[in-house]
Amino acid sequence: MAKSDAMQKTEFIKEVATRTGMSQKDTRHIIDAAFEIVAETLAAGQKVTLTGFGTFEVRERQEREGVNPQTGQKMIIPATRTPGFTASSTLKERIKG
Repeated sequence: MAKSDAMQKTEFIKEVATRTGMSQKDTRHIIDAAFEIVAETLAAGQKVTLTGFGTFEVRERQEREGVNPQTGQKMIIPATRTPGFTASSTLKERIKG
């Protein structure tokens, strides 16, 4: 992994290519397609469950009151939809080590 604590997409692609024996170009196409499928499925309001890994889903955030940090004035933050991820118990156990 890189010197920082975060693995970047290019490093991820290299690692998958190495482990599968596929070219980095083919691996990039497969990973990009997988990410696109997840994004399209979430945009359609559906969940993506990858057994043993976790579930991607759309979460609804309700309208709420906030404070503008520059002015200190109260404001209404509108309701939004945001992507969320819940790790599976299998993944959680692997991370606990």
